[in-house]
Order: sequence, then C-alpha cells, then structure tokens
Amino acid sequence: MKRIGLVGARGHTGRELIRLLSRREDMGLVFASSRAMAGESVTALASEAPRELRFEALDAEAVAAKGADAVILAMPNGEAAAYADAIAQAAPGTVIVDLSADFRFDASWLYGLPEIHGRDRHRGATRISNPGCYATAGQLCVAPVRHLLSGPAHVFGVSGYSGAGTTPSRKNDTEALADNLMPYALAGHIHEREMSRHLGQDVRFSPHVAAFFQGLIATAQLEFREPVTQEAFKGAYLDAYADEALIGFIEDRPPEIRDGAHSNGASVGGWTLSEDGRRGVVVCALDNLLKGAAVQAIQNLALALELDEFEGLT
Repeated sequence: MKRIGLVGARGHTGRELIRLLSRREDMGLVFASSRAMAGESVTALASEAPRELRFEALDAEAVAAKGADAVILAMPNGEAAAYADAIAQAAPGTVIVDLSADFRFDASWLYGLPEIHGRDRHRGATRISNPGCYATAGQLCVAPVRHLLSGPAHVFGVSGYSGAGTTPSRKNDTEALADNLMPYALAGHIHEREMSRHLGQDVRFSPHVAAFFQGLIATAQLEFREPVTQEAFKGAYLDAYADEALIGFIEDRPPEIRDGAHSNGASVGGWTLSEDGRRGVVVCALDNLLKGAAVQAIQNLALALELDEFEGLT
C-alpha cells in the first residue's frame, strides 16, 4: 500500500481525488490538507474517505515531514512551488503530482498525458505536472493529425462552471451563467500556450463557461496541407487511441457534454471534412474534474509508482 497525501483537498477536484483513491487497494490516503476545513472529518467532503481521517492545516514543511510515498498538490496556480521545494529537500524520493499550471512549462518536470506523450518516461519520475482540462481535450483532438496541418489548430471549448473553482467569481456565479454562455481569456489563455508547447503545433483557443456544473467539450478546426480522405482522417484517431482504455469513440454523431460528464474517460468523434478535404473538424468530450484533472492525476501517480494505471478507473 502506497501512502498518498493530498494538499488542497477542499476543492471540487480534491473531492474526486479522495473518491478515486478510496477505490484502490494499492494506494491509501494518509493525510488531507485544507486550512478551511481543518479538524473536520474528510468524510464531510467525500463519504468514501477513511472515517478516521481528518483535514489538517499543513504548511509546506509539515507536508514534507509526513514522509508519504507520493503527494498530490491540488492548489490554485502559483502556490505549488513552496511545497515542491520543501518535499525535494526533506524527501527527494517522494513522487509529486501537481495539478496547477505552475510546472507545465518546466522541462525538469514530466508532463503527464499518457495517451499522447507515452508512459515509459513515468518510471522513476518524481516530479509530474498534470495537464489542464481544456489542454487534455484539445490535444486529444489535434495530436493524431498534427503532422498533416498547414497552420494553427483552432479549438473552441466550453466547460462547466466547476472549472472556475470554489472561490466566488462571475465564472461560477449561477445567476450570471443562467441562460448564458460566457467567453473569457480569448487570447493567450494558459491552456492555449500549454497545447502549443506540448503538441509542437500552434493552437488558437477560445474558452467559454456555461451553466452546467461539470463536463467539457472541445471542437477543433483543422487545416490540412494536402487533401485528406474521410477514411484517413477518422482512421488516424482510431489508430492512435485503439488501445487506450479511457478513450472511446462516437461514430454516428459528434460527442456532446453528456458523453464526457461524470465519465473517467474521453469521447472523441464527429469527424467532418470540407468538400475539398483540406479542412477537418473533430470533437472531444470529457469531464473537467475527472479525465481533465483527478483521473489523469491517478494515472500519472500509478505509472510513477509502477502500479496498475487503471485500477478503479475502468
């Protein structure tokens, strides 16, 4: 049993991580840090948690001193570095999976999207940066045909408001979102830069938030250097993800939000070509809290610890 710690447990993703860890026999949650909920039973957030476990208010040094086999950092952007540094000094062999964007552009951290970037690199890795939710869906749309593109891929994304976190803002205000679709960060969004970096392909990204709680959809518009047949276009995805346990295909229609929400995996489909075969469209639906965050963290953690990647996920 690998001993797992969780920092930033109070958020939506923290709840899902606690739930997923409870399903595994090879990992056990041994501490959960949340200043806002310190002293409360972890079951108050996730009923599946060990009944004896209580939230603690732990600073970076206290987390490092716990001596866990792995620590998941599920904190807002800009807060992970102190914890990563403290763990590196006190327990350098501890595996860290960071869900923020803080290390997604740091070459010394492994960027963990196994379905695209492979699994061999995980063995022995102790510093893993978890991809963003939009960036996961966008890369799943673009990666199989990136070598065919003539220019930037254009990704239109819509997410449930859980993606805006628990801190009150207009993007998680249900009254502001009612009967509404809210565009934001329309140039230079961090997931735009993240996709471009890790695909090695320019991406243009337009994010939106809607009134549903969880789920995410990405629609990618792709321009090809040469005409592409429908068989080759669709086949590129079927070949790329044929052996992936968490990637499914919808062949008779484009994926919709409900195809990804509350699912541990992603659904890809909607392959459509222009008459001249030079422009294609593909859609990916997933859950922003699950495959876009918590599920992917469990995959990365299991691979780094040389455990079964899919236990409790499939």
